[in-house]
Amino acid sequence: MSKQYSIKVYPAGMGREVYRNIEICGDETLDRLCQIILEAFDFDDEHLYEFCMDNCMYSENSYQSDPEEEDDAATDIALDKLKLNKGQKFWLHYDFGDDWMFTITVHKINEVEESFEPRIVKSKGQIQQYPYLD
Repeated sequence: MSKQYSIKVYPAGMGREVYRNIEICGDETLDRLCQIILEAFDFDDEHLYEFCMDNCMYSENSYQSDPEEEDDAATDIALDKLKLNKGQKFWLHYDFGDDWMFTITVHKINEVEESFEPRIVKSKGQIQQYPYLD
């Protein structure tokens, strides 16, 4: 038995205009969550990132990606091990140069019989990763 997390993800300041609702299993890692969020917003996966569990950048309560440490990266942790709660909010800070901030809200936590691939269940609006290149 595994947990299913239903989460809402939106770029900071765009909660009603641009967001994605995602369902993901608890045995998936923060790395996989980042990957599905970037895919959902059609971003390139080519930058460092961190999950800010207390909504503060570079705090002690964050999990930072480290391409040098593939097997031991802090972001290679299963969601279930984070002990997420319904209503909890945390950030994905992506691309430390452009500083994309995605707010993640845990809407529901359910028990499921089998693991499944993460899925986008609702999508609204679009954003451009590099709007200044147009």
